[in-house]
Amino acid sequence: MTTPKALIFDLDGTLADSMDVHWQAWREQAQLYGLTLSEERFYQMGGIPTERIAAILAREQAVAVDALAFRRDKEASFHRNLHRIRPIEEVVAVARESRGKIPMAVATGSLRSGAAKVLGVLGIADWFDAVVCDEDVSHPKPDPEIFLTAARRLGVAPEFCTVYEDAPAGIKGARDAGMQVVDVNEFLKLHR
Repeated sequence: MTTPKALIFDLDGTLADSMDVHWQAWREQAQLYGLTLSEERFYQMGGIPTERIAAILAREQAVAVDALAFRRDKEASFHRNLHRIRPIEEVVAVARESRGKIPMAVATGSLRSGAAKVLGVLGIADWFDAVVCDEDVSHPKPDPEIFLTAARRLGVAPEFCTVYEDAPAGIKGARDAGMQVVDVNEFLKLHR
Protein backbone atom coordinates (compact mmCIF):
# COMPACT_ATOMS: atom_id res chain seq x y z
CA MET A 1 0.00 0.00 0.00
CA THR A 2 1.17 3.49 -0.79
CA THR A 3 1.20 6.20 1.85
CA PRO A 4 -2.28 7.75 1.89
CA LYS A 5 -2.98 11.44 1.56
CA ALA A 6 -6.33 11.01 3.36
CA LEU A 7 -8.02 8.46 5.58
CA ILE A 8 -11.70 7.56 5.50
CA PHE A 9 -13.19 5.50 8.32
CA ASP A 10 -16.43 3.60 8.54
CA LEU A 11 -18.01 4.12 11.97
CA ASP A 12 -19.90 1.12 13.34
CA GLY A 13 -17.66 -1.92 13.57
CA THR A 14 -14.60 0.10 12.56
CA LEU A 15 -14.11 3.03 14.94
CA ALA A 16 -16.92 2.01 17.29
CA ASP A 17 -17.44 -1.39 18.87
CA SER A 18 -21.16 -0.91 18.39
CA MET A 19 -22.30 -3.79 16.20
CA ASP A 20 -23.63 -5.83 19.13
CA VAL A 21 -25.71 -2.83 20.24
CA HIS A 22 -27.06 -2.48 16.69
CA TRP A 23 -27.77 -6.24 16.53
CA GLN A 24 -29.73 -6.14 19.80
CA ALA A 25 -31.79 -3.19 18.52
CA TRP A 26 -32.40 -5.01 15.23
CA ARG A 27 -33.51 -8.21 16.97
CA GLU A 28 -35.89 -6.29 19.20
CA GLN A 29 -37.47 -4.32 16.36
CA ALA A 30 -37.57 -7.19 13.86
CA GLN A 31 -39.55 -9.24 16.35
CA LEU A 32 -41.97 -6.36 17.01
CA TYR A 33 -42.47 -5.80 13.27
CA GLY A 34 -42.81 -9.50 12.41
CA LEU A 35 -39.57 -9.71 10.44
CA THR A 36 -36.89 -12.38 10.53
CA LEU A 37 -33.20 -11.51 10.28
CA SER A 38 -30.39 -13.89 11.13
CA GLU A 39 -27.29 -12.58 12.85
CA GLU A 40 -25.17 -13.78 9.92
CA ARG A 41 -27.25 -11.80 7.42
CA PHE A 42 -27.24 -8.77 9.71
CA TYR A 43 -23.45 -8.67 9.55
CA GLN A 44 -23.43 -9.30 5.79
CA MET A 45 -25.67 -6.25 5.34
CA GLY A 46 -23.44 -4.02 7.46
CA GLY A 47 -23.16 -0.49 6.11
CA ILE A 48 -26.58 -0.51 4.45
CA PRO A 49 -29.01 1.97 6.05
CA THR A 50 -31.65 0.55 8.39
CA GLU A 51 -34.73 1.55 6.40
CA ARG A 52 -33.30 0.00 3.25
CA ILE A 53 -32.65 -3.30 5.03
CA ALA A 54 -36.15 -3.18 6.56
CA ALA A 55 -37.66 -2.61 3.12
CA ILE A 56 -35.67 -5.52 1.63
CA LEU A 57 -36.74 -7.86 4.44
CA ALA A 58 -40.37 -6.75 4.25
CA ARG A 59 -40.44 -7.37 0.50
CA GLU A 60 -38.73 -10.78 0.81
CA GLN A 61 -40.98 -11.89 3.67
CA ALA A 62 -44.22 -10.34 2.33
CA VAL A 63 -44.72 -8.34 5.52
CA ALA A 64 -46.17 -4.82 5.42
CA VAL A 65 -43.62 -2.58 7.16
CA ASP A 66 -43.26 1.18 7.24
CA ALA A 67 -39.47 1.23 6.75
CA LEU A 68 -39.10 4.80 8.05
CA ALA A 69 -41.03 3.97 11.22
CA PHE A 70 -38.90 0.85 11.62
CA ARG A 71 -35.74 2.96 11.30
CA ARG A 72 -37.04 5.46 13.87
CA ASP A 73 -37.87 2.72 16.37
CA LYS A 74 -34.63 0.82 15.79
CA GLU A 75 -32.57 4.01 16.20
CA ALA A 76 -34.41 4.82 19.44
CA SER A 77 -33.59 1.37 20.77
CA PHE A 78 -29.95 1.78 19.71
CA HIS A 79 -29.69 5.22 21.35
CA ARG A 80 -31.00 3.85 24.66
CA ASN A 81 -27.88 1.66 24.75
CA LEU A 82 -25.19 4.11 23.65
CA HIS A 83 -23.52 3.66 27.04
CA ARG A 84 -22.48 0.15 25.93
CA ILE A 85 -20.41 1.41 22.96
CA ARG A 86 -16.64 1.35 23.23
CA PRO A 87 -13.92 2.42 20.81
CA ILE A 88 -12.10 -0.14 18.71
CA GLU A 89 -8.79 1.02 20.13
CA GLU A 90 -6.55 -0.31 17.37
CA VAL A 91 -8.42 1.67 14.69
CA VAL A 92 -8.96 4.73 16.86
CA ALA A 93 -5.17 4.72 17.43
CA VAL A 94 -4.65 5.06 13.64
CA ALA A 95 -6.98 8.08 13.62
CA ARG A 96 -5.30 9.55 16.71
CA GLU A 97 -1.86 9.18 15.11
CA SER A 98 -3.04 10.78 11.82
CA ARG A 99 -5.07 13.56 13.41
CA GLY A 100 -3.89 16.94 12.20
CA LYS A 101 -1.38 15.35 9.81
CA ILE A 102 -3.63 14.35 6.90
CA PRO A 103 -7.32 14.94 6.17
CA MET A 104 -9.70 12.40 7.67
CA ALA A 105 -13.39 11.62 7.18
CA VAL A 106 -16.05 9.26 8.46
CA ALA A 107 -18.24 7.57 5.83
CA THR A 108 -21.16 5.82 7.51
CA GLY A 109 -24.54 4.43 6.52
CA SER A 110 -25.87 5.83 9.79
CA LEU A 111 -28.03 8.90 10.05
CA ARG A 112 -26.15 12.08 10.97
CA SER A 113 -27.84 12.34 14.38
CA GLY A 114 -26.80 8.81 15.31
CA ALA A 115 -23.27 9.18 13.95
CA ALA A 116 -22.81 12.39 15.96
CA LYS A 117 -23.90 10.61 19.14
CA VAL A 118 -21.57 7.65 18.58
CA LEU A 119 -18.61 9.91 17.77
CA GLY A 120 -19.45 11.91 20.91
CA VAL A 121 -19.55 8.77 23.08
CA LEU A 122 -16.12 7.84 21.71
CA GLY A 123 -14.81 11.37 22.39
CA ILE A 124 -13.55 11.79 18.81
CA ALA A 125 -16.26 13.95 17.21
CA ASP A 126 -13.87 16.81 16.44
CA TRP A 127 -11.15 14.67 14.85
CA PHE A 128 -12.62 14.56 11.34
CA ASP A 129 -12.67 17.10 8.54
CA ALA A 130 -15.85 15.56 7.10
CA VAL A 131 -18.57 13.19 8.26
CA VAL A 132 -20.58 11.73 5.38
CA CYS A 133 -23.83 10.01 6.37
CA ASP A 134 -26.80 8.30 4.77
CA GLU A 135 -28.56 11.63 4.20
CA ASP A 136 -25.64 12.87 2.09
CA VAL A 137 -25.88 10.23 -0.66
CA SER A 138 -28.48 8.79 -3.00
CA HIS A 139 -27.02 5.28 -3.11
CA PRO A 140 -25.88 3.35 0.00
CA LYS A 141 -22.93 1.04 0.33
CA PRO A 142 -21.91 -1.07 -1.62
CA ASP A 143 -22.22 1.83 -4.05
CA PRO A 144 -19.00 3.89 -3.97
CA GLU A 145 -20.87 7.22 -3.72
CA ILE A 146 -20.33 7.71 0.03
CA PHE A 147 -16.56 7.22 -0.30
CA LEU A 148 -16.31 9.45 -3.37
CA THR A 149 -18.29 12.13 -1.53
CA ALA A 150 -15.92 11.88 1.45
CA ALA A 151 -12.86 12.19 -0.82
CA ARG A 152 -14.38 15.20 -2.58
CA ARG A 153 -15.10 16.91 0.76
CA LEU A 154 -11.52 16.25 1.85
CA GLY A 155 -10.18 17.57 -1.45
CA VAL A 156 -8.18 14.39 -2.13
CA ALA A 157 -8.37 12.23 -5.24
CA PRO A 158 -9.85 8.75 -4.54
CA GLU A 159 -6.69 6.89 -5.48
CA PHE A 160 -4.84 8.67 -2.65
CA CYS A 161 -7.42 7.73 -0.01
CA THR A 162 -7.23 4.72 2.30
CA VAL A 163 -10.48 3.43 3.76
CA TYR A 164 -10.80 1.49 7.02
CA GLU A 165 -13.93 -0.65 6.73
CA ASP A 166 -15.27 -3.82 8.36
CA ALA A 167 -18.35 -4.75 6.31
CA PRO A 168 -18.41 -6.51 2.92
CA ALA A 169 -20.66 -3.82 1.40
CA GLY A 170 -18.33 -1.05 2.52
CA ILE A 171 -15.19 -2.88 1.39
CA LYS A 172 -16.72 -3.36 -2.05
CA GLY A 173 -17.82 0.28 -2.24
CA ALA A 174 -14.38 1.58 -1.28
CA ARG A 175 -12.65 -0.68 -3.80
CA ASP A 176 -15.12 0.36 -6.50
CA ALA A 177 -14.27 3.98 -5.65
CA GLY A 178 -10.64 3.19 -6.55
CA MET A 179 -9.40 3.54 -2.99
CA GLN A 180 -7.00 1.44 -0.96
CA VAL A 181 -8.88 -0.58 1.65
CA VAL A 182 -7.88 -1.86 5.06
CA ASP A 183 -10.22 -4.70 6.02
CA VAL A 184 -10.63 -3.99 9.72
CA ASN A 185 -11.32 -7.65 10.47
CA GLU A 186 -7.90 -8.62 9.10
CA PHE A 187 -6.27 -5.52 10.61
CA LEU A 188 -7.49 -6.52 14.09
CA LYS A 189 -6.14 -10.06 13.68
CA LEU A 190 -2.70 -8.55 13.12
CA HIS A 191 -2.90 -5.99 15.93
CA ARG A 192 -4.51 -7.92 18.78
